[in-house]
Amino acid sequence: MSQTESKAIVAASAAVGAALGAIIAWKIAKKPYTPPKVWAAPKPGGSKFASINAPTAGAREVKALPKGKHPLQLYSLGTPNGVKVTICLEELCDLLPNFEYDAWLTMISGEQFGSEFVAVNPNSKIPALLDTSTDTRVFESGAILLYLCDKYDAAGALLPREPLARAEVVCWLMWQMASAPYVGGGFGHFYNYANVKNQYAIDRFTMETKRQLDVLEKQLAGDAKSGGPRRYICGDQYTVADMAIYPWYGKIVQGKLYGAAEFLSVSDYPQVARWCETMAARPAVQRGNMVNRTWGTKEEQLKNRHSRADFPGHMYPKK
Repeated sequence: MSQTESKAIVAASAAVGAALGAIIAWKIAKKPYTPPKVWAAPKPGGSKFASINAPTAGAREVKALPKGKHPLQLYSLGTPNGVKVTICLEELCDLLPNFEYDAWLTMISGEQFGSEFVAVNPNSKIPALLDTSTDTRVFESGAILLYLCDKYDAAGALLPREPLARAEVVCWLMWQMASAPYVGGGFGHFYNYANVKNQYAIDRFTMETKRQLDVLEKQLAGDAKSGGPRRYICGDQYTVADMAIYPWYGKIVQGKLYGAAEFLSVSDYPQVARWCETMAARPAVQRGNMVNRTWGTKEEQLKNRHSRADFPGHMYPKK
């Protein structure tokens, strides 16, 4: 048998294997599922995160967390939920000359189940914040945003102090917290991560993701009360609502999340796209996007952050 014939056989075998795999996946996707009387955990498989999923909580190993010299210790990863918090922290750096924090890369491939991490966040999710000045733990990204602003933003630059304005911002922050799981755990999972593409699941969560994008489109387009388009989610003031919403919905519209811009027809949302440009131009947003990031070019990553000096000099605006 010649070398050319051998290569042809190997290529044909690979093609047959791929075809069989596709057929099996299709059959699994089409096979009706009848729930048992009592659910049992399936064998690992089905997505890239399946090996760490479990129906139980708590620490899986005794493991200490690193500690830096600043009062605020953030344990996170540059995912949308992590970026919300690092944007806020970087905005506070621009507002307060002496403000600093440490941000430690926490890979969600298992590090979130270490004993000291679980002590900070019993839900084993990033981001998690430890304020060593008062030994206060804060978990859930929205709660961290509120904590940071309540403690450090006395002037209300990022979270208004006036009750009515604050209520509007908190409403949109809670909207994001309640809505994004449909985008990440729903659309993102079934469209991007799941090994088997299920049309019902993708259709269901695509419809909801587009509905949410349209909610934002209409809010940013403005109404009689706003007198025209809103620059930011809640009006002329940039707030934690923008910080929370942008890493999810803004990144989708910019084609930087799930690779789904074309699939979602993001050109349907010009007001969201306009707001994205405004957000992306902010120096603190640019820096926040870098912190605890492990993908992209080297220049786009700052895996652990301990001071302003960790960034290139041009990334902090001169006062």
